[in-house]
Amino acid sequence: MSGDSVPPQRHTHSASPASPLACPKTKARSYRGAVGLGNKYIRVNVGGSLFYATLQVLTRQDSMLKAMFSGRKEVFTDKDGWILIDRSGKHFGSVLCFLRDGTVALPKGRQAVQEVLAEAKYYEVQGLVELCLNTLQGNKELPMCVIPVVTSSKEEEKLIQSSTKPVVKLVYNRSNNKYSYTSNSDDHLLKNIELFDRLSLSFNGRVLFIKDVIGDEICCWSFYGQGRKLAEVCCTSIVYATEKKQTKVEFPEARIYEETLNTLLYETMSPPDATVLLEATRRSSPTCGGGGGGSHSEDEDVAELRERLRRIHVKRYSAYDDRQPGH
Repeated sequence: MSGDSVPPQRHTHSASPASPLACPKTKARSYRGAVGLGNKYIRVNVGGSLFYATLQVLTRQDSMLKAMFSGRKEVFTDKDGWILIDRSGKHFGSVLCFLRDGTVALPKGRQAVQEVLAEAKYYEVQGLVELCLNTLQGNKELPMCVIPVVTSSKEEEKLIQSSTKPVVKLVYNRSNNKYSYTSNSDDHLLKNIELFDRLSLSFNGRVLFIKDVIGDEICCWSFYGQGRKLAEVCCTSIVYATEKKQTKVEFPEARIYEETLNTLLYETMSPPDATVLLEATRRSSPTCGGGGGGSHSEDEDVAELRERLRRIHVKRYSAYDDRQPGH
């Protein structure tokens, strides 16, 4: 079939004793001399990948291939008649498909499409060049996550106060150290950064992650909700070793995960319907019989719900100040 790739064949070449690394012999000639009379398919070796294609396909558009196989451009062949093209054969099949059908399904991913574009430009197949350019312009990849880097305290305060999401901030500044680091500190610093990247990719739609490069700490996590600080996890400490002070950096992964999940309690989402929530969490057993005399009144139910919700959150708030959470 035209354009089919065939597995590479082994060619044996006898080498003289004086030349143990003899290269395959090639010969420059015109297309007709290389293929020979009566051949229906043209055999093309593109960077070691072997293809069969008809002359009609190869000369269908005004391209470099048409110049090669119409006698206007000199070609090289090996002793078995394979026409040699010194180019990667990875996407040559896509070029042949476009020449045959006028279109081709491009591979997924910008990098792969850019590779096909480079081959299309090399072979001067203008239609394939335009197809690749249109695909690249129409499928612009957006960044998975954008992390702002704060460079001033005012900028940080503005970001936290204006954010409608909970905020997780990582201060990372290795140069703040006054003493030498312990042996595991550099590894733990790297693990903190890697965890920050993983969390930002997992929760970027619900939490605002920011990096601080001007803080006074070496490695410190801060967690904010509704514009105020909820918790802080400092990963550094000063230790004594061999009669001198050293800075130790730790990696409290479980604590960081816990505080990050706790910030999700402060998402600005619409509250659930009080009646539905109360029914789902009611502690009192249902009253037997048809009468409703033993059930709580609606006002008592709402008051009970508010008190239970308050107990859920009050401990969290009281850890930082004496203000009571609003409802």
